[in-house]
Amino acid sequence: MIETKSQAELESMDRANRVVRTILGELREQVRPGVSTGELGEHARRRLEELGARPAFKGYPHPDGGPPFPAVICTSVNDEIVHGIPSPGRILREGDILSLDFGAVVDGLYGDAAITVPVGRISAEAAQLVDVTRESLMKGIERVRAGNRIMDIAGAVQKHAESHGFSVIRAFVGHGIGRRLHEDPPVPNFVEPGPNPRLSEGMVLAIEPMIAAGNHDVEVDGDRWTARTKDRSLAAHWELSVAVTADAPWILGNPV
Repeated sequence: MIETKSQAELESMDRANRVVRTILGELREQVRPGVSTGELGEHARRRLEELGARPAFKGYPHPDGGPPFPAVICTSVNDEIVHGIPSPGRILREGDILSLDFGAVVDGLYGDAAITVPVGRISAEAAQLVDVTRESLMKGIERVRAGNRIMDIAGAVQKHAESHGFSVIRAFVGHGIGRRLHEDPPVPNFVEPGPNPRLSEGMVLAIEPMIAAGNHDVEVDGDRWTARTKDRSLAAHWELSVAVTADAPWILGNPV
């Protein structure tokens, strides 16, 4: 069952996403060669406390019964797609790209977003991948209107990404969000047969294209969380939480 949110709930989700937006913006300014992903994770943890929010990710149950997620933020470098675990030993290098996926809970309601950040000067291919992934997200958000369907979002994301020669990751999709981090409906970034619910006012969707420069096949590291491209091609990830309103899409929090 797809839940819709009241105006008061949407305002709480806007506050939660504002916390997420704020901290992601701070982290983006800290990303540079020589910084560890562990340092970034510690900044996110500390700032959540200072802003009076709870972490959305730390302790999240593993979908296959593995260990719960151990950190407040996912830090995924280069060919890592999502769910990378921050570590003091993972030092960023010139030319890397870093995906930061982050969530917060305010008043029992969730915010969730992701950005991909260049580390110093990056290659032209990496820059294009980062830009096209963000553009694909915005193309999907344009379709968030009452009366449209989930596959309208999926088709817009897929068309834009593939028109630039990139691949859409299929192993991971977006999701509804509210009092739980992951709610119905699933929001794929590619068109597939099956359920295709119509959007209605009050629904909130976390739309999150994950795009690869090479093939879309995925494998998971021994930590049972970090997912990377099987062919080791670069991957980028952008996400925003968006409410369906009577008028335009409402991007919750301050857009990054």
